[in-house]
Amino acid sequence: IFKISVICMFDKDIKVYCLEYAKSQISESMIFDGGDQEKQLPISFSVYLVLTENKKIMIDAGCYTMPGFDMEKYYSPSFVLRQVGFSADEITDVIITHAHHDHIEAVKYFKNAVVHISQQEYEDGKKYFPENIEVNLFEKEYKLTPEIKIMEWCGHSKGSSIVEIETDDNIHIFAGDECYTNENIIKKHCTGMSVDKDKSTKFVEKYCNPKYIVHTCHDISLKTERII
Repeated sequence: IFKISVICMFDKDIKVYCLEYAKSQISESMIFDGGDQEKQLPISFSVYLVLTENKKIMIDAGCYTMPGFDMEKYYSPSFVLRQVGFSADEITDVIITHAHHDHIEAVKYFKNAVVHISQQEYEDGKKYFPENIEVNLFEKEYKLTPEIKIMEWCGHSKGSSIVEIETDDNIHIFAGDECYTNENIIKKHCTGMSVDKDKSTKFVEKYCNPKYIVHTCHDISLKTERII
């Protein structure tokens, strides 16, 4: 059993799926700054598929292995992608929010895509890229389409990024690991896994504003749930 959620249908031209492909547990101290290191909390592993009129975009690639984690109910990201009718070969773009293993390892399977990653994060991520894959490096921010913008935030890692999709009614933020769960936003409590705690704190303080809808990669509660 795994989850596929149609989380956003902005208009007839943009649809976003949240694809959960595994579950695990991590310490509370990783999710929340100052949390209990001994207390284990459940997390999911999810990537996002964004469909526009001309593009099929993955926000993060996911992973096929995760050393040090006990992965439960695991399905490969490519397998879960096929459940919504698409193959890895059809993906036109992959946005890597940061170069940690669980967000980037499977990028090699999206061989026809352009991979977008910040210049600062590239040094840590390049070992995952196959020789012939096209890589777009950006500084600060990059506009992939008129509605979709990638922006460096640099709280979780030195070049970590978020993705913004603006609609008529809301601004949707795909957080990577700038926060782990919706509780980080609700409680304005930054993650315990930061290279820059000040930037991580500013993230939750800014995006708790109700005009933003924040989508994380590790929250176990997916919206508009459909069980397969």
